[in-house]
Amino acid sequence: MSPDGQSARFELPPGRGVIAAQEIITPVDTAARLSGWSATTDAGVFTLGTSHDGRPIEAIRLGRADAPKLVILLGRQHPPEVTGAIAMEAFVDALVQHADRLGDVQVLVVPMLNPDGVARGHWRANRGAVDLNRDWGEFTQPETRAVKAWLDALPAGVRPVLMVDFHSTARNLFYVQGNEASEAQQRFLAAWLAGKETALPGYPFTIDPRNANPGSGTAKNWFHKTYAIPAYTYEVADAADREASRKAAATLASDLLAALPKLGE
Repeated sequence: MSPDGQSARFELPPGRGVIAAQEIITPVDTAARLSGWSATTDAGVFTLGTSHDGRPIEAIRLGRADAPKLVILLGRQHPPEVTGAIAMEAFVDALVQHADRLGDVQVLVVPMLNPDGVARGHWRANRGAVDLNRDWGEFTQPETRAVKAWLDALPAGVRPVLMVDFHSTARNLFYVQGNEASEAQQRFLAAWLAGKETALPGYPFTIDPRNANPGSGTAKNWFHKTYAIPAYTYEVADAADREASRKAAATLASDLLAALPKLGE
């Protein structure tokens, strides 16, 4: 019985089964999504590294490999945050549809950074019992190390200009830089998100300009500190309307394409 008086009862047949409170999006599902994006764009799916259990950390790169500006999109650091995964899929769908607008920008898409945690039904941790979104900077885990190694191997002339990390929480919001944001970063925020908090049908959101986890190794903190770039956490409400979330993500992806000229100013 929950604190609000609600309860549920399940009668399970003998054997093994799965109970989930939200949609199940497995590593196999994500691999199929990557394959679809690849087929649409001719961009190859590649493996950044492997997890503790030997599962591939798969990615795709949209746009030209020599494009000087790099946008990084991360997803599924925390296994049960399914609404963030749903939004990320729609977001990337829109980027794929309009890939011809990327110009001098390439996009690294890593939709499932924690495949072991997803496959095993973990709450936050990977197979190494570590919250990956506290491991940026320490890089004790193979999943975060795989992303860093790929970034470290970027050719001269290619540099990160934006990182967006998709998650789920109690409400729709973006964690963005606060007082530490440069004027250029503030201009980018204004071009992409500011003023749109109530403009997306069925998907109101807030912009929270602060460090929600000071002193911790979140992707948001590490990317901003390491590359001096906008690094945002895209949080989708656990109970968000799915279709509204998808439509909002598609719109925000299109809006990002329009705001790209502000990146790297």
